[in-house]
Amino acid sequence: MGRFEGKVALITGAASGMGRAICRRLADEGAAVMGLDIDAGGLDETVALVTDAGGTMRGRRTDISLVAECDAAVAECVDAHGRLDILGNVAGLSWARRMQDETEEGWDAMFGVNVKGMFFLTRAALPHLVAAGGSIVNIASNAGLMGQAYCVPYCASKGAVVNMTRAMAMELIKTPVRVNAIAPGGTRTPMTENFELPDDVDFDLMRPYMGFREMGTPEQIAALFAFVASDEAANIHGSILSADSGLTCG
Repeated sequence: MGRFEGKVALITGAASGMGRAICRRLADEGAAVMGLDIDAGGLDETVALVTDAGGTMRGRRTDISLVAECDAAVAECVDAHGRLDILGNVAGLSWARRMQDETEEGWDAMFGVNVKGMFFLTRAALPHLVAAGGSIVNIASNAGLMGQAYCVPYCASKGAVVNMTRAMAMELIKTPVRVNAIAPGGTRTPMTENFELPDDVDFDLMRPYMGFREMGTPEQIAALFAFVASDEAANIHGSILSADSGLTCG
């Protein structure tokens, strides 16, 4: 459809799952994409998929939990393409543990990627996005809108993404930049397929957020992302868009 012809997108978590699907969708619609991920092998696979399909993409192995890496990634993207129109904060960590089994290292790692990396990459990208009248799309989660047993750090980090998105939207409301978040429910990605529960979990505690419908797909999230990032969504700003098959509606 060409909604992103002449535009440049920077997408985190590009090595697999939603990030890979978003890179492919934006490139299919004309964007020049730069993908970031700590998984260099998976990132190379995504670049190959995009370029083999006729799209434009480059990859950069990046640990977004490091502020200097966020700054360097944005600088490389703008040096290569001359502009930045779309920032997709997609990368995330997730696991299930009882509260008493969580570690300081685990907590810091999850917040380093899910919250810190998202903020500092946005900070680095902001001058370029303002210049381009660009769009920021953060990936939150239904876990940021409801409590879930055995996922306290994850829920806390995604709750931070939800309110960080709203706060960014308020601070930027007099600029041309739009900021929104997508809050998926369960989605068939490597992260969820490898999700392991603690031993002897109490499933009564889990039933409220198990849902009634099938899990979503990365391609469904990519389709919503493409709409939100496009000019067709010009009046959508500061929104948290649930894509969870009704999980959080009741």
